[in-house]
Amino acid sequence: MNNNQLFPFERNRYYAGKMLTSADFLAEQTYFNSKERFFNSLMYGSGIVCGCGVFSLDDLSILVESGVAIDGQGRQIVLDSSVVKKLSAVEGFDSLRTNQASLCLKYVEEPVHTVYSINQTDPEKEYEYNRIKEGYQLFLMDTEDIPASFEMETEFLTSGVIVESEDYIAEILIPSVVCKDRPVKLVVRVRNLTGADKRFSLDAVLQVPAFTTPEGGYEVHVVIDDILLDKDEVFEKGYWMTAQDTVVLDTNILLKSGSARAYVDGNTVSVSSGFSLKTAIMDVKPRELVNRQIGRMSLEMKNAGNSEDYIRLADLRLVRTDTAYIIEEVLENDVKKYVTVPSQEMLRESYMEYFVKEAELTGGTERIQTGESAERAELRLGDIPEVATGIVEIPLGENARKGDICYSGEIMHGLGKGNVYVEVGYEYIAEDKSLGTNAKSTIYGCADLFENEHINLINAETAVKVLNDKGSFVVAARLKENVDFLVLTFRWVAIRFPAGNDIGMAADYSGKSISAETPTVVLGTKESHFFGVRYHNMDSCSITYELTEAGSGEITSDGVYTAPTKEGVYEIRIYCTDMPIICTYAYAIVKKKGYDDGEEA
Repeated sequence: MNNNQLFPFERNRYYAGKMLTSADFLAEQTYFNSKERFFNSLMYGSGIVCGCGVFSLDDLSILVESGVAIDGQGRQIVLDSSVVKKLSAVEGFDSLRTNQASLCLKYVEEPVHTVYSINQTDPEKEYEYNRIKEGYQLFLMDTEDIPASFEMETEFLTSGVIVESEDYIAEILIPSVVCKDRPVKLVVRVRNLTGADKRFSLDAVLQVPAFTTPEGGYEVHVVIDDILLDKDEVFEKGYWMTAQDTVVLDTNILLKSGSARAYVDGNTVSVSSGFSLKTAIMDVKPRELVNRQIGRMSLEMKNAGNSEDYIRLADLRLVRTDTAYIIEEVLENDVKKYVTVPSQEMLRESYMEYFVKEAELTGGTERIQTGESAERAELRLGDIPEVATGIVEIPLGENARKGDICYSGEIMHGLGKGNVYVEVGYEYIAEDKSLGTNAKSTIYGCADLFENEHINLINAETAVKVLNDKGSFVVAARLKENVDFLVLTFRWVAIRFPAGNDIGMAADYSGKSISAETPTVVLGTKESHFFGVRYHNMDSCSITYELTEAGSGEITSDGVYTAPTKEGVYEIRIYCTDMPIICTYAYAIVKKKGYDDGEEA
């Protein structure tokens, strides 16, 4: 690896009476050359700027077109005209050991224009070269001698090993930060570690709680079928997803339990059963995210990267004997590295229009058109306010007595911050003679007024404190008589009235619903599972998960449920964060491992 450091920069300081020597003029040239090369290496990197195409004219000769390149030290290499050469006349040909050669280009300087030296200290050197000509040289080297590409690792990607055997390693890669409501690519990368002539296969399902696939699901089916790689050769396969517009900041990509199978030459190899890959979701544009990551790379990191003093133009496949050779093929694809030049941007965009949509090329701006008149919009203001409901439990403990005041925990109503009205009432089931069956009823306010119905009511006064800036509330209850209950259970209803900046049109909930992709799942204790959601007659939205009873395990904000150590059947409530009325339920059947479905624990 060459030293690419061209700084610190020093330039001449001129003053009256200063004696200038050849060293001063040399310093002047070095300063400006180093500045230009430093700028080239930072702004453009190394590679082909234009031209430099390589063609086989016949079995023995090649043509290299005119062009411009920049090497790893920022020096400009100019081929002012096309050149034809017999391959055997190119430097390095006689040193080739294999039938795969690389044609390379490097910067050279040549002293020219001899002049008589007036102040010559060495009497044997009467002449000096008066100029330095900047030029180039073509040379050949065995392709296997080309150093492996070296790039500094950054924090842009996060990765995790899903399969590692003696011969192969398979990793999952994804940006460590992804952009909310934007597509992102998950990459499966497989590498051959030993060069063994063995084939690799992988079939696995990844659960992606905070993403949606093009099919609208929450699972990525990874299939890599029977690939054969050389030593250190890499195979990559990408899967596109879209990060959801969610309040989740961090999320995990999980390996679905029991879904993964990997084979090397037909033999099963182990898969990382506890595979989990963490990534963050931010409300940022992709270009801003990428620019930020690239800009964070320090000057030391850039100088530690590749800085080869030559440019690889093409690979040549040769058929060689002891006395002759034939150029079989010239390979430029995946060999040449090009420099992105701003002056070619308009032409690049023009060509790209044939491959991508305009919105993808320009970054696209979403526009919403309502198609609704201002008068009709005004009529819709003041429609039904946003509503949420649920059950609140207030623990009493033992020996609860008349006059005791008890409090619930803090409850999120799901309507966001702001002015929200919350009321609680006693919900019960009793016989309704008009219907001829049992019916559910709820009493809000003073339950004493319904004493004549001879039902077992909770006689308590209630009050609600709404925490406007937190989007939550707390319920207090004062007992009006002694009770035998350990827990008071009430139905709560929260209403958010549009006002000020909150004014908007009410959502139409008719026909909209959600359902769990897997309504019931069987898990071992402490095992994890992601509960995906299907949307019916509605677009995907932010989802909230909650457990309906204490001690039933844990569930993250992006829907990854972890079973408790205790066996049982546990309920998970799933609802739209902004529309809690749209909800569904899922169930986890937890069994200790080692028991079959028909055995008793």
